[in-house]
Amino acid sequence: MSTMIKENKQQKVYRIVKGRIIEREYVPGQRIVIDQIAKELETSSIPVREALRQLEAERLVVYKRNVGPVVAEVNESDYLDTVHVLALLEGYAASLAAENFPEEKLNELIELNQLMEEALEEFDIILFSRLNATFHRIICEESGNNFLLESIQNAWNRIDSIRGTGSTLYSKRVKESIEEHKEIIALLQSGATKEIERVARAHKIRTAENFEKRRKNLIQTNTITS
Repeated sequence: MSTMIKENKQQKVYRIVKGRIIEREYVPGQRIVIDQIAKELETSSIPVREALRQLEAERLVVYKRNVGPVVAEVNESDYLDTVHVLALLEGYAASLAAENFPEEKLNELIELNQLMEEALEEFDIILFSRLNATFHRIICEESGNNFLLESIQNAWNRIDSIRGTGSTLYSKRVKESIEEHKEIIALLQSGATKEIERVARAHKIRTAENFEKRRKNLIQTNTITS
């Protein structure tokens, strides 16, 4: 997927650095050394600086005086609270959508899930996150409840403002997510409104649980090595 599109130097740096932040290879609070990245990726510092400014706009990187760019901290409490509320909202939206889900939209979901598998094969978590957002938006839009959709959009925006689009996804979790999407598609097709509400809610909550598990493991690792 992603290799079909010609990247310029800035886009390449952006993709690689954002991927490292998402995968926690670069941890919150860690300083990002511009010259080191430029040397590693065989480019000048200019594309690196431009990519970091883009990541700053997404709230994944912050600039500190006398330090330079560092990986942004995560407000774990706000993130987890928002995801749990979003799980309830998206679950209800899925149950409404399942009452009469259009065949052409089912085909779109199937295609998106296949594209997500391809993105994962190429280790493109950024592309995956975009496809994933589209997948869930299609379902929620079919709920037919504008106030519910507005509330879901506000929750999505809140999550993005806490940590940036797709940044709470990572390679192990997305493999599980693809399989869960297949179950959601099957339930939409069968019109199982009660079951899909439970499944869609659990799907979202698992992302929060995995995020929290990774955070605790990272804290334990840092405590042991410090």
